[in-house]
Amino acid sequence: MSNASFPVLSLIILLPLLGAVAVSAIPNIRHAKNVTLLFAALELIATLAVVQLFNAELGNNFQLVERHAWIPSLNIEYLVGVDGISVLFLPMSALLTLMAIIASWNSVQHLTQLHFALLLALEGITIGVFLALDMALFFLFWELTLPPIFFLIGLWGIGSARRSAAIKYTLFMLFGGVPLLFAIIILAVNHATATGGSIPQDMAFSLPVLLETPLPDNLQALVFLLLLLGFAVKAPLAPFHTWLPTVAMEGPTQMTALLTGLKLGAFGIIRFAMPLAPSAAVEYSWVLGILGAITLVYSALIALQQTNLRRLLAYASVSHVGLVIVGIASLNMQGIQGAVFQLLNFTMVAGSLMLTAGFIQHRLGSTEAIHLGGLAKVMPRLTCFYFLFALASIGLPGTSGFPAELLLIISTMLAHPSISIAALIGAVLSAAYMLSFTRRAFFGPVTQTSVKQVQDLRPRELTLLCVSALLILGFGFFPNSVLKMNKATAEAWLTRLMDQPVLASKAERD
Repeated sequence: MSNASFPVLSLIILLPLLGAVAVSAIPNIRHAKNVTLLFAALELIATLAVVQLFNAELGNNFQLVERHAWIPSLNIEYLVGVDGISVLFLPMSALLTLMAIIASWNSVQHLTQLHFALLLALEGITIGVFLALDMALFFLFWELTLPPIFFLIGLWGIGSARRSAAIKYTLFMLFGGVPLLFAIIILAVNHATATGGSIPQDMAFSLPVLLETPLPDNLQALVFLLLLLGFAVKAPLAPFHTWLPTVAMEGPTQMTALLTGLKLGAFGIIRFAMPLAPSAAVEYSWVLGILGAITLVYSALIALQQTNLRRLLAYASVSHVGLVIVGIASLNMQGIQGAVFQLLNFTMVAGSLMLTAGFIQHRLGSTEAIHLGGLAKVMPRLTCFYFLFALASIGLPGTSGFPAELLLIISTMLAHPSISIAALIGAVLSAAYMLSFTRRAFFGPVTQTSVKQVQDLRPRELTLLCVSALLILGFGFFPNSVLKMNKATAEAWLTRLMDQPVLASKAERD
């Protein structure tokens, strides 16, 4: 690990949190909004500085590491660092949060300071999830995401059942946190046992240390399944996905954009579940692949039946997570790079689609297809952006969705030819539900009086969607700008799994 000479990672965690405190203390709403925008912009600049400082050639080494004793009696540390898998999530998370702030600029009419303070707090905590290298610290950040999301859904939701949706989300996440905590404790105790130490003095929660600690075969499967269960709830994977459509319908669209754009559960599977229990991950990769395939096709079929844009986008998000999981289960270079690329893609494509749905909801009070016919005639600018994002979602060449989906489908064909059929079916269904809804909602005659009077994108909204569109096209035409950042880390990640006896024996048989 390479240590940081300046605590830049702590800065990007603390900056939004300090902004949240400052915004909540400002009585003037206009000034509070401007301060929120300032801190969000500074956070984006700081995360881009981290990307600039990152050396993509160092492979499995964590960089810019900061280590401080936190709870010495349990060997719990404040330990943060970045590698090729996590580094690009930092600016993408900061950018999506900035977009969510701008999108909600005029839509929040009560408790405005608290709303923007919670968005900033959630940003800092989410950055902490990506950076934490101590399992106890990671679990702290993981659980701290719950209070801001609970209040954002419950207080500013747009549905009549928003409080029930907030409770449902929280209960699902608390359920998922239980197996995560058990897995973390098992790993810490195993380290003390493996090194001949005593409990709790010689337990370890540091991820680099735990990666070097042998995990007995009788614990590998248990730890892997516990971690997979905990992360599957957040991802979400079927059958734990029902909270996302509920939140999409009841919660504020800017909050839903963050939940659909930032897939912390899938990131957790890549970061923790696979490398910490590598033998079990290899042995049960077929289970992971089947789970991803079921989620992919099942959610796509449900999305095909939807008449509400927000609910459709929620199920589409779940379906695309299924494809990511299928790629991870392939255990090859195309799979891991495609999975990381697609997760980054979510922040712009899925997040922008949900923000676009929010603009429609704010103007018309509905995103039901029956209320939207002919939008292209009265909102041509919004329609152009929506159509670009929809095409990126289905993987059209020239957009960022194409290289990500291509890598994932190729990886599945190489590793699990039977499961690749589900990936191809999912791609077809994705085009079917996106294009079908687009035809119903945006084209045809204008039949609603409210649609005839609707206003197109305002300059502020146009600017934020332009940024997203440029990134989608940029990553689509120059995918190597993303792939080269995580290539060395992905190779090291894959090497750790390839060295497992299960995969080695399989390769000999082949």
